Amino acid sequence: QAQLVESGGGLVQAGGSLRLSCAASGSGFSADAMGWYRQAPGKQREFVASITRSGYTNYADSVKGRFTISRDNAKNTVYLQMNGLAPEDTDVYYCAASPRATIRIMQWINYWGQGTQVTVSS
Repeated sequence: QAQLVESGGGLVQAGGSLRLSCAASGSGFSADAMGWYRQAPGKQREFVASITRSGYTNYADSVKGRFTISRDNAKNTVYLQMNGLAPEDTDVYYCAASPRATIRIMQWINYWGQGTQVTVSS
């Protein structure tokens, strides 16, 4: 059964950069939209960015101009380059995938990763 495996989280100072990766492993994986959500303790999971198989991207307003999402369809892998990180970006970041053209509707997501912690110190 297919699953999403994230990597690249960690601790960084404010203003720094991190690159998250999410690779689909196992048989049967197929997705149009792939992307990222994030969640802080006690808060709802919120959309960060997504990209379709054809390359259409979508970002939350809070990360526009700082984060860049990209994808390697041959490797079933999605990346999130995060620049200009701020303490408010501290969250657990979750990879998500959907057979539809968006992951902004959570009910359409059929794969979730296990999450990777990003911590930004001030």
